[in-house]
Amino acid sequence: MNKALLIVDVQNDFCEGGSLEVKNSLDIIPVINKLIDKFKQLSYPVIATKDWHPSNHKSFASVSGGRIGELGELNGIPQIWWPDHCIQGTKGAELHPDLNTVDTVIHKGSDPEVDSYSGFFSASGKPTLLEELLKKQKVDTLYIVGLATDYCVKFTVLDALYLGYKVIVIKDGCQGVNINPEDSKLAFSKMKEKGAEIISSTKLEIQTK
Repeated sequence: MNKALLIVDVQNDFCEGGSLEVKNSLDIIPVINKLIDKFKQLSYPVIATKDWHPSNHKSFASVSGGRIGELGELNGIPQIWWPDHCIQGTKGAELHPDLNTVDTVIHKGSDPEVDSYSGFFSASGKPTLLEELLKKQKVDTLYIVGLATDYCVKFTVLDALYLGYKVIVIKDGCQGVNINPEDSKLAFSKMKEKGAEIISSTKLEIQTK
C-alpha cells in the first residue's frame, strides 16, 4: 500500500484574516505540519490542493450579482455566492506561510464558468490532475486534512471514495466554514457513511512501506 497526505486548500484567503476566512483555521496548521514531517520522514507524497480562480470567476458574488452566502445557480448547478477569493497570482491564493513545504500543488477552480470544491473534479465533472498524479505514484490510501470540512474537504473525500481510494480523515486537521452550525458535523457523518475513517491525529499510526 502506498500512502499520501492530501492537504486541501490551506490558503491565505481561507485562513484567519483572509477574504473567506474559516474561524479557528490557524489551529489546524500545527497538526498538519506534524503530519507533513511524518509523511516526508516515511518518503510518502505530500500533496496540496489550491483554489486557483480567475478574477472573473462566476462563483463570486461580485461577478454574478448574488449576495454573499446565498444560494443561487451557476450553469444549472446549485451555487453559493462567495466573496472574491484565491485569485490567481495573489497573496490570498498562496498556501499559508506557516504551512511546511509540500511536494506538489494541484490547482482547481480555474474555469470561470463552474466552481470546484473537490480536489478531483469540478462541479461539472471535469477532472483535475490529482488522480493522474496519484496513479503515477501508485497511491491507494489518502490521509486528508484541510479547509473547509463542510465544502472542499467533504467533496474531495467523497470523490476519493468514489474513485476507490481508502480514505482516512484527520478530524483535528480540518476546520469548517459552518454557514449553518451543524455543517461540519453533518459533513463528517456523510464522509463516514460513505466509507471514510475519521480519526484524531493523536490516534494516527502510519506504517512504513
